[in-house]
Amino acid sequence: MRPEFSALSTIAVVTSSPPLTEGGHLVIARALVRALIDAGHEAGLVTTPSNRFGRQGAAYLANWLTDVGVTGAGRSVDQVITLRYPSYAVRHPRHVCWLNHTMREYYDLWDDFSGRLSPQGRLKETVRRTLIRAADTYCFTHHVTRLFAQSAAVRTRLERWNGVSAEVLHPPAPERAYRCDSYGDFLFFVSRLTPLKRADLVLQALAKPEAAGVRMVIAGDGEDRPKLELLARALDLGSRVTFAGHLDDSALIDHLSRCRAVVFPPFQEDFGFVTVEAFASSKAVITCKDSGGPLDLVTPGETGLVVEPDPARLAAAFAEVMASRDLAERLGQAAHTRSAALTWPSVVAKLTAPATMAR
Repeated sequence: MRPEFSALSTIAVVTSSPPLTEGGHLVIARALVRALIDAGHEAGLVTTPSNRFGRQGAAYLANWLTDVGVTGAGRSVDQVITLRYPSYAVRHPRHVCWLNHTMREYYDLWDDFSGRLSPQGRLKETVRRTLIRAADTYCFTHHVTRLFAQSAAVRTRLERWNGVSAEVLHPPAPERAYRCDSYGDFLFFVSRLTPLKRADLVLQALAKPEAAGVRMVIAGDGEDRPKLELLARALDLGSRVTFAGHLDDSALIDHLSRCRAVVFPPFQEDFGFVTVEAFASSKAVITCKDSGGPLDLVTPGETGLVVEPDPARLAAAFAEVMASRDLAERLGQAAHTRSAALTWPSVVAKLTAPATMAR
């Protein structure tokens, strides 16, 4: 039987990231480190490799070989908490995995990913998919003491493809001075501009007659931004859409405080900090029925609106919330109450609890 966690410990938060890349898992990791320190633990962030396609095996091996048992000052690390693939390949006798996601191209995104490959490429990636899935399952069943999922969508994937159970533990919003100044005259979309976030669906909805006159601020950068700006021009959206680019914390909080509501319609999102940050700002979230993680928190007609991923349906939701400031405020206040139940101290208590997972 593995030893129990101590009340106050030295804890390494471990996540894997490609070079020069930011992501939600890093925001969660840094917030978790701060919360652990606030709770009296000694904590720090360890970032391990996450390689590009064709080199994933080397990344898993690098994580496997990473020494997380002792700090640079020679103190023993009492516990590790891992987040994103393949960080959970690290070895430690007290290993909690709070899973953000596995390599989704080999799981729920396989059909789309493999459908764009040549026959030879598909064969190679099929072999890699088999090996990566086997490695993931081995890590979850042999390396991990306790397994948490950051949303019900992540838990379902683990059950379906890896045959393991996990407890859902939602991340709270990062510690920021959220506020609500008004329910203004614009909707707010903020995310990395990549295909899975579906900003193109937002623009198509704005072009529908149902959304005539609705204004949208789109914040964030990413590979899709040039295409999205071209699409906005092609749809003749004019001044109704503003591409604000990357926002620092102050500008992000300002936009959240003044918008009517937040629009976040990704495809099968793992969790999505956007939802909890909107809720912390007393703003409702408009999302879609296939958006994954946001659906854990967005209750239709209570803390936001949930529609089919269809431009006309999304446009109608835009129009509904823009037509009634009272509706936006009612939904936003309920959203704020929902977010208040998510706290970093409760997350830390769960992740550091003196328990072992049954095998």
